[in-house]
Amino acid sequence: MSRAVRSTIRAVVIEDASEQRNQLVALLEEEHDIEVVACPATTPEAIELVARTQPQVVILDLHVRDGQSQHAIEQIMAHSPTPILVLSDRISDRRSPSAVEALVAGALDALPRPEQWTPRMGADLRRSVRQVSQVQVIRHPRGGRRVREPREADKRGPQHPVVAVAASTGGPSALATLLSGLAGLAAPVLVVQHLHPDFTSGLFEWMSRVSSLPVETASDRQVARPGRVYLAPGERHLRYVGNGSLELAESPVTTHRPSADELFTSVARNAGSAAIGVVLTGMGDDGARGLLAIHEGGGRTFAQDEASSTVFGMPKAAARLGAVGEMVPIDKMADAIQRAVREVGR
Repeated sequence: MSRAVRSTIRAVVIEDASEQRNQLVALLEEEHDIEVVACPATTPEAIELVARTQPQVVILDLHVRDGQSQHAIEQIMAHSPTPILVLSDRISDRRSPSAVEALVAGALDALPRPEQWTPRMGADLRRSVRQVSQVQVIRHPRGGRRVREPREADKRGPQHPVVAVAASTGGPSALATLLSGLAGLAAPVLVVQHLHPDFTSGLFEWMSRVSSLPVETASDRQVARPGRVYLAPGERHLRYVGNGSLELAESPVTTHRPSADELFTSVARNAGSAAIGVVLTGMGDDGARGLLAIHEGGGRTFAQDEASSTVFGMPKAAARLGAVGEMVPIDKMADAIQRAVREVGR
């Protein structure tokens, strides 16, 4: 019986250190389904080669010597939109926002770059390349975001609304836009972002700078306060429990941890009709079932529309289940949430 032959993925590797470049190319091409078609060493060369060769994926060293890796991402995504996977050997710092800024600029995923590649790490890298190469990306010109003026919180209602947000591929950019427009929100905002755990502190640093609400990493048994954003930490589920506090748990072991379904289901159970669920851009179907639980419990549900999503997988999966009350462009999502929170209190 003959085996199915995988189609070849054409890749561009942006790396200026020859020894590391050669090792990376060998790792990528080991199973013969990834072909490196170009290896530019400078940003101008990289931008030109991506436009000319039109690869299916770009693998970029975040720390090329010319210091222009972020510029390369922005230019590629603005003029020759291509899935970009970034590698960083500086994540041991854990406070540098450079990797998360790369995601905000338009990169699809970020992985730590080890000093020595093991066979397992090489296999994980190839798996990530195959995954991001399937994503249909859109033009992503960065900049022009403005933090909106704070609004007076609506405190009239006896109920206590809770906003739960989930995102995956392309999510940091969408979250940056969303959080900048939530000033004065009379509800806690609980966020699950699928991200390698080594980049969660970078996500926190970046969101803290762009958000119009205070941002913190959620901790176990902490009370969720209105007007604050709580980010799920890496490798643990974030849940909202009956007394208005937060719960962190390592089980169940799921494909994504933190899981959007775990968050949404807990919010549906404990906030009822005061729950507001939001699914943003992302690959896969995590969050669809949980958002349906919010919808069926009388809560309000939103999903990012296809035109503004980097990857329409998660919103589409939720819509197929009938879980989405309204599809909203990302630049209108904050207004939709503000309106929903005010309506809960009426």
